[in-house]
Amino acid sequence: NAGFAWLLSLVPLSVICFFGMNNLTSVSPNIGSTIAAFIKIIWLYTLSFVPAGIGLYLYLPKPTGLGLLNMWLAMPLIIVTTLMVMKLTAFGTMKDNIAKQFAIFGNKHTWSMTALYIVTFGSFIGFSMALPLSITVIFGISHVPDAAGVMQHMLKNPNAPSALTYAWIGPFVGAAVRPIGGWISDKVGGSIVTQLISAVMVVASAAVGYVMLQAYQSATPEQYFLLFMVLFVVLFTASGIGNGSTFRTIAVIFDRQQAGPVLGWTSAVAAY
Repeated sequence: NAGFAWLLSLVPLSVICFFGMNNLTSVSPNIGSTIAAFIKIIWLYTLSFVPAGIGLYLYLPKPTGLGLLNMWLAMPLIIVTTLMVMKLTAFGTMKDNIAKQFAIFGNKHTWSMTALYIVTFGSFIGFSMALPLSITVIFGISHVPDAAGVMQHMLKNPNAPSALTYAWIGPFVGAAVRPIGGWISDKVGGSIVTQLISAVMVVASAAVGYVMLQAYQSATPEQYFLLFMVLFVVLFTASGIGNGSTFRTIAVIFDRQQAGPVLGWTSAVAAY
């Protein structure tokens, strides 16, 4: 039920945005009615759910799905099919707008920024899932080796830290520092910030991997937990700052017409 906590901020923010975001007319002067806009959005979302559902059915193992495709085939298939369906079924002014947005795929910077956004935003999402899983699997169990050093007994660790107690810290820090990445990029340049952050992520990833390996091989893994958490927070901080710097770089590289579609595309691919 933790997701309901977002209602405390999202409901008032939605009301404020509905009445206060009136600067869009400088880019799209003929935005039409609110009801028509909602219908268009619902139409596009419905179209996007269809190929996603089919792709998942082909990817997920039996009995949920057919298990015919691996992830590296299913994901590109879903993405490409969704784009094609949206383009072919667009109507009215949507058809012209989508055609203009598809122009981003002819820009080489779109692909480089997509890769960078996977490194930053994609890593942030991956770390958010990996942190509680790692706490549960590595620190929740004592791996007791036999005389030959072979893992034979896996016992529940009575001193295990709770994933629910600590797992929120990483995503919270990563999300909170995003504006800092944009602010620093305004001062020194987004590309420089992204390069430095990428180097930090590589080093921190190697370090946390080593600590996880040591903890997994220990009968008392909790002794490594503090260092584990510190390194993971460093990873989240770096990915959050890199997310902000990459986001800011896109707004500088592309003009106003292409910046929005590029942000949408890179965010979607990184989320996948």
